[in-house]
Amino acid sequence: MNEMVQSSSASSAGRSHAMGARQIYEALREQILGGVYETGSQLPSSRGLANDLGVSRTTVTVAYDQLTAEGFIEVRQGARPRVASSLIGPETSRTVAKRVGPVHLSAYGERLRVTPPWPDYLPTGLKVDFRYGDLAPSDFPALVWKRAMNEAMGQRPLRLAYDDPRGWRGLRQALQGYLWRARTLSCDLEQIIIVNGSQQGLDLCARLLLDSADRFVIEDPCYRMARQVFASTGASPVPVTVDEDGMKTELLAGIGARLAYVTPSHQFPLGGVMPIARRHQLLEWARHNNAYLIEDDYDSEYRYDINPVPPLHSLEDHGAVIYLGTISKTLSPMLRIGYLVVPTELQEVFATAKQFADRHSPVAEQEALACLIESGGYESHVRRVRRLNGERRGTLLGALRRSFGDRVAVQGAEAGLHVVVWFDELPRSRETTLIEAARGAGLGLHLISPLYERQSDEGHIDRVGLVMGYAALSIRQIEKGVEILRAVVKQVQDALPGHGG
Repeated sequence: MNEMVQSSSASSAGRSHAMGARQIYEALREQILGGVYETGSQLPSSRGLANDLGVSRTTVTVAYDQLTAEGFIEVRQGARPRVASSLIGPETSRTVAKRVGPVHLSAYGERLRVTPPWPDYLPTGLKVDFRYGDLAPSDFPALVWKRAMNEAMGQRPLRLAYDDPRGWRGLRQALQGYLWRARTLSCDLEQIIIVNGSQQGLDLCARLLLDSADRFVIEDPCYRMARQVFASTGASPVPVTVDEDGMKTELLAGIGARLAYVTPSHQFPLGGVMPIARRHQLLEWARHNNAYLIEDDYDSEYRYDINPVPPLHSLEDHGAVIYLGTISKTLSPMLRIGYLVVPTELQEVFATAKQFADRHSPVAEQEALACLIESGGYESHVRRVRRLNGERRGTLLGALRRSFGDRVAVQGAEAGLHVVVWFDELPRSRETTLIEAARGAGLGLHLISPLYERQSDEGHIDRVGLVMGYAALSIRQIEKGVEILRAVVKQVQDALPGHGG
């Protein structure tokens, strides 16, 4: 092994710390044992790795020879080395050395460590999953988006450089017009901040507006990720009860807080639309407390039985509202494009925070979305998916009516991409039993109870409630899913004490 301590001199001019053959050998050996390179996978060619590391090809060849001799890799003439097929298995895997001593986290990190984990993102093995927030792949305008992306990528920029942290100007201009057409919302161009999905928008609001000693008003029940991101600052939640008209704003009297998070156009998850009187009451509370209102307008494009109501942002005149929008419910949550409309006095600090977070959002996707909006293709797509989701909604409501009749109460069906279904004959104590039985039958169900604030009075929630999303399912899947649900509910009911079945 003496030759393995040699270091390259021929190809490392100008590099003061060129790797030697032993270092390369040890690094590759660790990666193979650690599973970075799996059984049968290719390693870089000796020439390519030598160029990447700035060493001679001979140095890499010596390292590869030793790996071959020890059975870690297989080498054939004219082909790249491969990890030996007989090497990796449970018996050869290593336990990675763990840190000795306690893990030191910031106060923010400690709060995240005790935050309840989010459920699995993509459950497998299910026949039907009524998970809310997902969209049907067939609804995505693949060809239109591809053309828009090709057009964006085909225009050679004057230079490759960091862009405005607020977002690409062309998209902000397109959104400025779209928001006025779709939501009667008027704003200056510099008030619009492009973010990586609505969740980054919420995170920026939390970091900039809350300190650990503050309080924030939150709907109860509410969007769980919003509650968690605000609480991660150390601020304390003040839950305010929601009814069929959204947040009960009369309960705000006497409450002091730095901000309130609301979904007035379609309350999540119960689906209520806040009437004008409550909207003005909410704005008056914000004015009196010098507080900000974060208006999450996450799915306002989907309305079936009601007329659109102007957003809070269009009703106020003193800069209290931060408007949050997204394309996650119209195009795809995988694109990660959202936007904030912030008060004028906050636009600079939000731009700075966005710059510190990630410089700016990817520009090509912004250009493609702008092209889609300016061409009219985006609004045409919205009209198409509104019709498709209206059909899915009708199918779900009809299937629930046929299967359960008046034994269930459906809430929030007038808008959005989900409904809440209350099972009058299933006590809340049977939630876990229902979910497990459903999963065993290949059905994904999602409870509403985790969306309530744990410290609030939940005594009135004495029955099972499900949040049932339908936007990712076909008509046939929805009908099949409700059929499975009926059988599972009967199974759970039959097991109840004293049930005659």
